[in-house]
Amino acid sequence: MTGTVVSTLDDYVTAYIKLRDKKSELAAAFAEKEQEINRRLDIIKGQFLEHCKDNGVESVKTSSGTFWRSQKTRFWTGDWEAFNDFVVKHEAVDLLEKRIHQGNMKQFLEENPEALPPGLNADSEYTITVRRKK
Repeated sequence: MTGTVVSTLDDYVTAYIKLRDKKSELAAAFAEKEQEINRRLDIIKGQFLEHCKDNGVESVKTSSGTFWRSQKTRFWTGDWEAFNDFVVKHEAVDLLEKRIHQGNMKQFLEENPEALPPGLNADSEYTITVRRKK
């Protein structure tokens, strides 16, 4: 019975590695094709942006559809210490996102098992990792 289980598990590991390799191969091929399509889309979007700028318009309606331009702004800082001081000074904590750094929280709890932050929730699950035979 033991030989059958080991053989079956070995078959599963072999199948898993083959499927994972195929998935990686397909993902790489897709990524390459997607990159080319994105390049072509960017060229067309550039034409749309140029048309809006040249004609002083924000949107254009065609028989096939409508395109419009909008302005997207991203913010970041190169000086977190100064930015944190600014947030404290202006009591503007809403400028920051609320999330817990997963690795740091895990390490903190390992080092301080008695210090459990109020309202902290945790969810754990087992995962499987398969490594190819070397």
